[in-house]
Amino acid sequence: MTHPSDPGLSVILSERRRLTNLAYRLLGSLADAEDVVQETCARWYAMSPAQRGAVDSPGAWLSTVASRICLDLLGSARARRERYVGEWLPEPLPDPTEWTGARPAADPADRVTLDESVNMALLVVLDAMTPAERVAFVLHDVFRYPFPEVAEIVGRTPAACRQLATSARRRVRTARPDAVPAARRAGVVRAFKRAWEAGDIDALVGLLAPDATATGDGGGLVTAALHPVEGAERVARFFADRPAAAPGMTLVERTVNGQPGLVAQLDDVTVSVMAFEVTGDRIAHIWAVLNPEKLHPWTAG
Repeated sequence: MTHPSDPGLSVILSERRRLTNLAYRLLGSLADAEDVVQETCARWYAMSPAQRGAVDSPGAWLSTVASRICLDLLGSARARRERYVGEWLPEPLPDPTEWTGARPAADPADRVTLDESVNMALLVVLDAMTPAERVAFVLHDVFRYPFPEVAEIVGRTPAACRQLATSARRRVRTARPDAVPAARRAGVVRAFKRAWEAGDIDALVGLLAPDATATGDGGGLVTAALHPVEGAERVARFFADRPAAAPGMTLVERTVNGQPGLVAQLDDVTVSVMAFEVTGDRIAHIWAVLNPEKLHPWTAG
């Protein structure tokens, strides 16, 4: 049990947001990130008061432990993904002002800060990396940890961690599209919404890059395409058929991981959250999360 006079309590309270932000970027799952933070705090209080008092920097200790827990989870993720039904996508997050989920992270102090390091395109690229690459990149390039500290967490030399981060950076650079102004991205997504609502296949095709892809994540809990849909016309026809398959569905423009996106609702219940990658004036990728276990922050109650 904690005590108000415990000097570590204020540190933990002040570090929770940073730990949640770190774990979410490492894992792509808010639920897992929350578990990591809880486990990190449990390990802190599993030490005796004397042991905690001997820690020079509680904040650094907490970050190191959380990172190592994430590294272990990433190492076991491959086996979990083999059992996952269909495509796995990172858990989408709403704008902090739109958060409705009744979860521990609904506390404003624990919400994930949305910036370029959590847009869906980058999280998908991070998910394709090896655990060591992902940890090295996130810790160094996003959170500015020096390589000697990264090495201590990853269990490799600083030089090896530098190479891991360089390799990860190369992957990110290759996959990252040209910067598109936020207003233009929002305009393209809005045009897609209108064309989708109208069932206008020609307009949808015109808004999609020729090699556009659409990936759905239902987790085996709801109906979703098991494999990505590829090509502008196939993607357009796939989406044009969706409203007919779900009468009464409404589309709402929302911020998804800091970028313009769409939320599909049935009877005011969020059933899908869509993130978009816009290149130029066209949509290159659509990621649709339908797995209800990943939509808690979007659903009230």
